[in-house]
Amino acid sequence: MIVPRIHTRLSLARDLDSLGIRAGDIVMVHAAMKRVGRLLNGPDVLIEALRDAVGPAGTIVAYTDWNGAYDALLDENGRVPPEWRAHIAPFDPAVSRAARDNGVLAEFIRTTPGARRSGNPGASVAAIGARADRLTADPLDYGYGETSPLGRLVAAGGKVLMAGAPLDTMTLLHHAEHLARIPNKRLRRYEAPFAISAGVVWRMLEEFDTSVPVVPGLDDDYFGRIVGAFLASDQGAQGLVGDAGSVLVDAAAICSFAVAWLEHHVRLEG
Repeated sequence: MIVPRIHTRLSLARDLDSLGIRAGDIVMVHAAMKRVGRLLNGPDVLIEALRDAVGPAGTIVAYTDWNGAYDALLDENGRVPPEWRAHIAPFDPAVSRAARDNGVLAEFIRTTPGARRSGNPGASVAAIGARADRLTADPLDYGYGETSPLGRLVAAGGKVLMAGAPLDTMTLLHHAEHLARIPNKRLRRYEAPFAISAGVVWRMLEEFDTSVPVVPGLDDDYFGRIVGAFLASDQGAQGLVGDAGSVLVDAAAICSFAVAWLEHHVRLEG
């Protein structure tokens, strides 16, 4: 009988250790589970391996966003027409699904017992571990800014793991977009429904637009260019997590690199 190549909690924890994840780390993870390969017990086993790697003092974070999916209904002022409002499910951090575009792992982390979820719908993250409460305390406006979960990740000395995920999906770089001192940033103002004990409340939110490059003239996949340049400068670690080619970077280091990259390239291309 030929036994297929199957990854276990123990083998994945060894991969994570080899890549550089240590006890006490705060790790934001993006994963393409199909690339990670066949797992004994599915995505939960990668979460267990991550928790083993960071230990009880560590924290695992995933970008969730949410499945609101009503952008096409917004008018030119970012508001939802009255006839549609009752049909849109409000955002509830405890139950609203992670956006499917983020892959299955984000939803698995969100639904892990003890997980916490931040309150800005589009910028929301889920976290499990020692600093989950602190990391998920966030502002509603400018959900990628200094006091956001991404800002807290950087300030706390966190790391970002891309386990087979495309490099241009590194959500942390939206924080760099927020910090970069560049002109003509695209702003987004839109209305979102929130679930409260009394029912539903609608609120206008404002932030830099993350659906497109933050300023005109940048390629849609420019995040990938930044991460590639960072790795080419001999920073970060590369290796396998399961079958997936993976990258581990220091959050503060790559954020600073991305800010400098943006400020340099926007000046050149402007």
